[in-house]
Amino acid sequence: MKRFEIEVVGHVQGVGFRSFVEQESLNWDVTGTVKNMDNGNVLIYVQGEESQIQSFLSNIKKGNQFSKVEHVATKEKTIINDELRFRTIY
Repeated sequence: MKRFEIEVVGHVQGVGFRSFVEQESLNWDVTGTVKNMDNGNVLIYVQGEESQIQSFLSNIKKGNQFSKVEHVATKEKTIINDELRFRTIY
């Protein structure tokens, strides 16, 4: 089990990117959060098995049909034991 902080840079706000991320979390059975940042980037925390996270991250880097992901920065974080689902923070 691993947890990562992921900052996504590019045209990722106002294009359904958070919904896309939440759907990908269901596809790969990972938990965490996604939220827009004031600087125009999107911040994701994701937790799960490393292979699932890598697949999730691979799709996030591609983005949805309306977004343009320019850069993705990841940092490993401490696991949250009682996290049960993935959610969007508004």
